[in-house]
Amino acid sequence: MAEEILQQAYDDSSIVTLEGAEHIRRRPGMYIGRLGDGRNPSDGIYVLLKEIIDNSIDEYAMGFGKVIKVRLEDNEVSVRDFGRGIPLDSVVKVVSILNTGGKFDDKVFKKSVGLNGVGTKAVNALSERFYVCSYRDGESSWARFERGRLVEQGREASGEKNGTLVVFSPDPKMFIGFNYNVETVETMMRNYSYLKRGLSLDFNGTVYKSENGLLDLVNETISETPLYPPIHLEGEDIEVVLTHGNAYGENIASFVNGQNTREGGTHLAAFREAVAKTIKDFFKKNYLPEDCRQGIVGAVSIQIQEPTFEAQTKTKLGSLYVWDKQDSGEHGPTIRTFVNDFVSKALNDYLTIHKEIVPILEEKIKSSQKEREEIAGIQKKTRERSKRTSVYNSKLRDCRYHLCDKRTEKTEEFIEKSSIFITEGDSASGTITKARDANFQAVFSLRGKPINCFKESHKKVAENEELNLLINALGVEDDLENLRYNQIVVATDADDDGMHIRMLVVTFFMKYYPDLIRRGHVHILQTPLFRVRNRKDTAYCYSPEEKEKSVEKMGKDAEITRFKGLGEISYSEFKDFIGDGMRLDPVSLADEESISDIMTFYMGDNTPERQRFIRLNLRSEKEMEDVDL
Repeated sequence: MAEEILQQAYDDSSIVTLEGAEHIRRRPGMYIGRLGDGRNPSDGIYVLLKEIIDNSIDEYAMGFGKVIKVRLEDNEVSVRDFGRGIPLDSVVKVVSILNTGGKFDDKVFKKSVGLNGVGTKAVNALSERFYVCSYRDGESSWARFERGRLVEQGREASGEKNGTLVVFSPDPKMFIGFNYNVETVETMMRNYSYLKRGLSLDFNGTVYKSENGLLDLVNETISETPLYPPIHLEGEDIEVVLTHGNAYGENIASFVNGQNTREGGTHLAAFREAVAKTIKDFFKKNYLPEDCRQGIVGAVSIQIQEPTFEAQTKTKLGSLYVWDKQDSGEHGPTIRTFVNDFVSKALNDYLTIHKEIVPILEEKIKSSQKEREEIAGIQKKTRERSKRTSVYNSKLRDCRYHLCDKRTEKTEEFIEKSSIFITEGDSASGTITKARDANFQAVFSLRGKPINCFKESHKKVAENEELNLLINALGVEDDLENLRYNQIVVATDADDDGMHIRMLVVTFFMKYYPDLIRRGHVHILQTPLFRVRNRKDTAYCYSPEEKEKSVEKMGKDAEITRFKGLGEISYSEFKDFIGDGMRLDPVSLADEESISDIMTFYMGDNTPERQRFIRLNLRSEKEMEDVDL
């Protein structure tokens, strides 16, 4: 191999320039993050939709167009706004030439979501078909593209109202087997309406509109009964809502210029810090931040100029300043100062006026403090006992980036790819350990079934050795921001015991660390159920349907192997299943879903109701016609 590399010529012919659509199609991850098939809200097809809607939202933010119409049918999307319309002579350039657009000049778009001139071009390049038409002052200019390449264009008179129409179909060659999830799109529409009061979003005939902004978001999506009515605070370029409930963790939605920043960023960190500091100062007591925020439910939205996001998908804000003109060296106040100054004054004034909620808030803080101190003591003793019995080190096989003390600064590649597999038994953990990429992937081995966290007390859970060591391995004892791995992957056998263990682990995260689920960190590893092979070919199948197709393709002589446990799969085979193409099903949790209700149904004592649900959902439509449930 080394000789082959040395013999390859490296000259002018080796230099390749990729431009426009070709570069986007070859490196889609640079522009939209992941591709995916539509099961995950972060999948690329939703990024494409968001990029187009963002342009219409920016028009509304500048005072043009109060209605946006979105249609979705057979995976084809159309978005029609009634803004100013793209300048007619620039329609083709705006949707096909990188770094071309009107958002580089903050006089035209002061507080838009995207400023890099890439979004619409990525949608065009990654679409099988793309159509754009701008209506402006009685004329229209339109163009049709296929996979980013211009097919035809035209210009003509029009009686349509000013605005822009975009119709696109994501390319099935890029997004394999994709389908839009209507519920995910509906959530997008609701969030947009909460953030842009007065804007009507018409999605397939259903209109989403909010008159009270983030207050509507919290009131309509909060799943637990709040301890006091949500506090709604508004200022110039900032809006916050907060209350407390009895659930664990923090549930705070964050937005920048109307963009849902699911992964947070500097504005969310500033908000969390400001709320804790303000509450502590108001009571003049040294309460810890985690006690002030335990059970908090809320949202924060800010408007800033020239936001910088840590990825093209714009789910995490990286900006340090409210506005920042790097070319001139000028910058405004830091986001931390901006948020802290607003929250400290507005929240303090609110608590001073609304004295009825003060004792409720302080009682919640004291209760959280007492429980935290009690649980922390139990967890410490459990971990010390585990270390003395040599269990501590045997549970976790860490990745090299965490084992090497000198490499403390994590690269973006590490942050994105870092994973921890939670598996059960020596056989399965041994297989994954041998097959993993040891640079980025860690393995945590469970011994038997964890306890049912829903039925047990927090004290009993804290005394559990397995879960205690898992918390320590993840690094989330004190704050979720210290999470050591981007992906937490539950990898259990494809049998009854494996499914039970999976449910117990997910229950643990749902009850005590729901934000790990809300932020998209928890996944289920899908491993093949069957291997079908003959002398020439081998196929790994994830369902009986895939198995039947492979048998039909390979013939009657095909050998079929049913994998019941991860340990049955050789580590050489397993490399393909936990590499770049591994199949992960995200564990998702909508803001409006009640964690208590979900766990009561799936993990509570309502056995007859659950059995009926299982029987109903395991039967085919034909079988259901003949069965009386």
